[in-house]
Amino acid sequence: MASLGGNPLPPIMDPKLLLAGIAAVVSVAIGYSFQLFTKADQKSDRKDPGLARSLLLFCYACFLKPYSSGTKGNQQDALENFYSAQAGVYDVTRKKLLRGREDMLALVAAQLQFKAEKNGQVSKTKRVWVDVGGGTGWNIEAMSEFVDVPAFFSSVYLVDFSPSLCEVARERFARLGWTNVKVVCEDARKFRLEDYEDDLSGVRTPTSSKPNYFDQKRPEHGGADLITMSYSLSMIPDYFSVIDSLTSLLSPNGVMGVVDFYVQSSVDFSFRNYTGGLTGRHVSFLSRAFWRSWFDLDRVSLEPSRRDYLEYRFGTVLTANLRNNTLGAIPYYVWLGCHRKPFSSSCLPHEIVERIDALVTESPFLLPANKQNVTNALTRAVERTAPEIRSKAFDAAVQNLSANLPLPSFFYQNHHWRIYYDDQLKKHTQFNDEYIYAFTWEDSRVDERLLKLGPDDVVLAITSAGDNILSYAMQSPARIHAIDLNPTQNHLLELKVAAFTALAYPDFWKLFGEGKHPMFRSLLISKLSPHLSSRAFQYWLANAHIFTSPRSRGLYDTGGSKHAIRIFRWISHAFGCRAAVKAVLGAKTLNEQRETWHSQIRPALLSRLVSGLVISSERFLWTALGVPKNQLAMIEADHATSEAVTGPVPTAKNTRAHAVLRYMVNTLDPVIEKTHIAEDNPYYLVCLEGAFSRKCHLDYQSPEAHARLSRPGAFDGLRIHTDEIDEVIARIMPGTLTVAVVMDSMDWFDPGADEAAAAARQITKLNRALKMGGRVLLRSSALTPWYIREFEARGFVGKRVGNRVPGECIDRVNMYASCWICTKTENLRPPTPMSEGEREWGREVVEGWRL
Repeated sequence: MASLGGNPLPPIMDPKLLLAGIAAVVSVAIGYSFQLFTKADQKSDRKDPGLARSLLLFCYACFLKPYSSGTKGNQQDALENFYSAQAGVYDVTRKKLLRGREDMLALVAAQLQFKAEKNGQVSKTKRVWVDVGGGTGWNIEAMSEFVDVPAFFSSVYLVDFSPSLCEVARERFARLGWTNVKVVCEDARKFRLEDYEDDLSGVRTPTSSKPNYFDQKRPEHGGADLITMSYSLSMIPDYFSVIDSLTSLLSPNGVMGVVDFYVQSSVDFSFRNYTGGLTGRHVSFLSRAFWRSWFDLDRVSLEPSRRDYLEYRFGTVLTANLRNNTLGAIPYYVWLGCHRKPFSSSCLPHEIVERIDALVTESPFLLPANKQNVTNALTRAVERTAPEIRSKAFDAAVQNLSANLPLPSFFYQNHHWRIYYDDQLKKHTQFNDEYIYAFTWEDSRVDERLLKLGPDDVVLAITSAGDNILSYAMQSPARIHAIDLNPTQNHLLELKVAAFTALAYPDFWKLFGEGKHPMFRSLLISKLSPHLSSRAFQYWLANAHIFTSPRSRGLYDTGGSKHAIRIFRWISHAFGCRAAVKAVLGAKTLNEQRETWHSQIRPALLSRLVSGLVISSERFLWTALGVPKNQLAMIEADHATSEAVTGPVPTAKNTRAHAVLRYMVNTLDPVIEKTHIAEDNPYYLVCLEGAFSRKCHLDYQSPEAHARLSRPGAFDGLRIHTDEIDEVIARIMPGTLTVAVVMDSMDWFDPGADEAAAAARQITKLNRALKMGGRVLLRSSALTPWYIREFEARGFVGKRVGNRVPGECIDRVNMYASCWICTKTENLRPPTPMSEGEREWGREVVEGWRL
């Protein structure tokens, strides 16, 4: 037939032909796989089958081969039927599927190494590891990347129920020559370490008969320093009894590590406080349905109860919820645990709770017995007149112990820096897992000069980015209570403290001097993890890209304050003054810096156009600079009464745009005129450069500071609270604080009736918590903030120790209009009235109180 012209339509594919083609391909694949399967069943074909054949064997065994329970119909027969054909290719085909194994091994190795160093047992000769469901022994060989397995462990036991996998493991360790590794083909429920280790309690000699297990009670703990389970818990049908048996296998101070698949809804766990954090744990309905059905084909069970029971029977040290994005975002978790209660007679659960409660509340429990009588008169009086002061950590622990639940993960930390908090409360979740400040905007040099902290000082301060907390720690006060409502600000402080504790100075400088480190994730897992709480570890594992991504500008381009830095960067690009910014950073003298500022940068940044469109925006001020509306109102109020507005020749209008512009002028102009940014103003250097320099940095970032703060015990006095200031000081023993640094937080209160009353209540609590002569250091955007009167009405004397005037710097940041120290001169009345008998007893004590 002749063509009609144009583009002829493609031939229509007959659906029957398409289905027939697919069937043919599947048939050929099945036939070829079956042929390979038959060959692989022979021992001679187990070694080096090649990648293509390995993948076909894997696909056949997992998706095509009919399920069989074997001739005996038991679990071992079922496992052997599944694994016998693919035992030789198991390691090759699981590398991409079984993610997180290296992470789990690195984490448990880090925990063991920390415990050995802490207890002076680095050269300990007796250390036992049991790998439950260890299969081919891949885990044990992979551990050699983190520790010398033959030297670090005296004995390693691989326990698995599949003879084929155990045979591969024996060949592996014979090849490696590791004589300390023993492969045990046995049901994990029946494995007992005392059957193999001669110096454990309940030991029997090789010639003795097996004990009667019907009459023998399992001990509460065993002799294994490490127990691991790598993708085996999800394949054990009777997982309850296996998990129960592990409690009697783990030594009192032992560590357990698990990595496995999972799916779970937030409905299951949102009410639990002992899981170690919930970041990324929720799996959507469709993913739950798909992955559970998919893995059921291979008899891998993803029901949540397996992980739930594991967390119930043990205490959680660290946990992480991750996704295997290489293969469709399969959910998996890494979990580290320990015994849920200690076994030392001098360290019972209630004693741990009492001690941590004392750390939080400054209780006299901290004092040696012979010094209990030196508590001050105010504390003794309040103890008789007020209810017992307990921390929220104590309340949570009591609730869990009374319900026979593990303690919150904070109690199982190696360090008790971070104090328990409920991460599900709205007051914490409102920050959407983002900190506002990547660096602190208070000049630590001025704080040091004003406070002159000594070894007897007990300091309470707002965390912010933690830089000020570290500066205080360099002065070695007795204790520091760091407070922030935003959990991620405290995660940042935790990371810095962990880095001091675990890293050498070059790595520390890369993280917090340069703000980038390509090996951060590896350092986090292998070095920093033993020194972090589970929630902080989860956060930094999920945000490792901040330090590692080539596209990231690093730590100091993150947080809410990054918006201000990026807007400045955008303005400098838009007005063509990026070269001028570099010139300021490279200026050798103040005169060079001033000239560049006034001629090129200032006309763009402090123009009325930029002020009106960007800087004076309430949204910008809050999001980028953390300036709340009440603080903005104080700036406007001062501006309305300033000479620029009310003088004989006004130079500004009484508007928000003019108020903010004048405030910024009074902030930035003196900084340029009086401080050399490249040499001695790290606060503005990091804004412009995105990093500190070796010449210009914060005081805690020097090699000398690192040497001081990396010493053992340098942070023993640190307590990190995630709560409001009110909540923390209300639960601290009266008369114990000597210094409270509240930054500009008082500016956040509205002078209106309700919030003024709230400010008054906080000041009252500060008076109660402070010793006589204790000081409150605060900064304000106002020259004379309204709340100073509230301090003076409640037992304090206020003194302005810094006053920003036009053309002068109050400090190197110069962001605040005034700085104050309010000194306690009077005790306020305790909140609970005393009885007549107690009043008579405390007559001398209360003589100076205001009644």
